[in-house]
Amino acid sequence: MDFKGKKVVVTGASGYIAGWLVKYLLVNGAEVHATVRNIQNEAKLAHLKRMAEETNGVLRFFESDLLKEGSFDEAMKDCDIVMHSASPFFMDTKNPKTDLLDPALRGTQNVLNAVNKNTSVKRVVLTSSVNAIYGDNIDAAAVENNTLDEKYWNESSTLKQNPYGLSKVSAERLAWEMAEAQDRWSLVVINPSFVLGPATNPYSNFQSKSVMQQLGDGSFKVGVPNINFGMVDVRDVAMAHLKAALKDDAEGRYIVSAEASDFLKIGEVLNKRFGNSYGFPKRNLPKFLIWLVAPAVGIPRNYISRNVNHPIYFDNKKGLNELDLTYRNTDDTVIEFFEQLLQAEQIKGVN
Repeated sequence: MDFKGKKVVVTGASGYIAGWLVKYLLVNGAEVHATVRNIQNEAKLAHLKRMAEETNGVLRFFESDLLKEGSFDEAMKDCDIVMHSASPFFMDTKNPKTDLLDPALRGTQNVLNAVNKNTSVKRVVLTSSVNAIYGDNIDAAAVENNTLDEKYWNESSTLKQNPYGLSKVSAERLAWEMAEAQDRWSLVVINPSFVLGPATNPYSNFQSKSVMQQLGDGSFKVGVPNINFGMVDVRDVAMAHLKAALKDDAEGRYIVSAEASDFLKIGEVLNKRFGNSYGFPKRNLPKFLIWLVAPAVGIPRNYISRNVNHPIYFDNKKGLNELDLTYRNTDDTVIEFFEQLLQAEQIKGVN
């Protein structure tokens, strides 16, 4: 892929997926305009600066706030492509509107308003999620073979039930509305499933890291709920963005997901590689037991009812055929991720 001569905005550049976007863009010759919340936070920017030094790439930082109108204007100047990946992702919040929905919606609006002001931008690639396609696993029960593709939309999430899903579908719908209101730039959306794999900065905090830590620290040693999900390597997600940015005939949404998985499968892969020094789960817990204890650990019983023991799969053929996507072996992804966190002393054994 050749990005030489192209200027590319990456929003939320210190994020998990965004870190790989920055790296791959620099490797392929792009000038990267990286937006971050605090340009003085060296701990969050040092790994990005090292990337630029190692690749002799051009990396410029711009301080931007998702909630502040106009704060992305400077970063957009003279840029060809925008990759909007900045959006909060965490599952435990007492203020979902303030913490999830508002930043996702207003951030998308502010970024695309800045795009509209800069005539140089021709392509926007938005990082969405499969949670914009479905809300809870039970949603797939109405679909043939429990398999979802890009034509489906999350109609079930609310601020009380899966607010993260609501934030993703609301932001993506807004992006499409704004894209369809003009004819200068085109929008392509990447909808990844559960993202795992090595981070460009393993010391930062992100949801995938929290899950991997819990799988290894004994939190689920007695067992895990049988919750199915799609899984994909973070590097493959980043590469999908780059291909979507360059391919002229790319259009619409693209599910980016390597295979169906669950927490027990991940635990089995880790146990086989790392043994009993860590508290990997070795069995699924009965649904009735999880339902009984859910309130005590802060999990709504409605979530258990709508997600445990409900199979879900994703049709990834559109991305394979139109973007020529390829996927890493997810066993390798899980092992590399865990090894990285061990080396960074981000996981401790139970013994």
